[in-house]
Amino acid sequence: MVPLIDSHAHLNDRRFEADREEVLARAREAGLAAVVNVGFDLPSSAACLELAGAHPFLYAAVGVHPHDAGEVPPDYLERLRELARKPKVVALGEMGLDYYRNLSPRAVQEKVFREQLALARELDLPVIIHDREAHAAVLGILRKDGLGRRGGVMHCFSGDWELARECLELGLYISLAGPVTYPNAQKTREVAARVPLERLLIETDCPYLPPQPWRGRRNEPAFLRCVVEEIAALRGLAADEVAAATAENSRLLFGLPGTS
Repeated sequence: MVPLIDSHAHLNDRRFEADREEVLARAREAGLAAVVNVGFDLPSSAACLELAGAHPFLYAAVGVHPHDAGEVPPDYLERLRELARKPKVVALGEMGLDYYRNLSPRAVQEKVFREQLALARELDLPVIIHDREAHAAVLGILRKDGLGRRGGVMHCFSGDWELARECLELGLYISLAGPVTYPNAQKTREVAARVPLERLLIETDCPYLPPQPWRGRRNEPAFLRCVVEEIAALRGLAADEVAAATAENSRLLFGLPGTS
């Protein structure tokens, strides 16, 4: 069984409080070699660091989600800079824009996104980008401000092939999650079939977006192999080939141990 890497999880979410250690044990049993656990504000980012420190196969990303952009303290960038310099931090994020729920004013979302992109360039870290119903604005900011040397990933990609192509031209990886297994997710399934294998990542985004067999349940890293198998079927490849390629891509992007 080829090991897997979950490039985006939220294992510090309260829905894992009762059985987090059992969830982590199942992840290891299911062949997870590494999980990138992702913060959405300063407290959750610190919690990701604490969890990564307790488990060798967990890594942390620290950042401010657009939903939380309106609540950042005045010194949030300095505090984020301090967190980002800690061992086992492999990326800044998740950051970006969400024009679907609009939980923070759009102007504030854009300001906080651009400030975090600048911090990533300063610290030479890749970025994890959240984009929901804000495709043009996200691409506009990325084109104007630029990514750092380490690039980044469009997490839980929800756009069509044309958007994917534009993201690839910017040097971003495309990450796919449970929705690729949904029969009616035709845009996502087309992207899964067409994106170059060397630019593809996989994720759970747990506890959200479980694959089709677990719809309606809490998602967890142990379910990631279902995503691999679906992508492999769409591409006409062996599941082990997709697993190996996406794991190597995650190691390259995040600088994880074991890059060949």
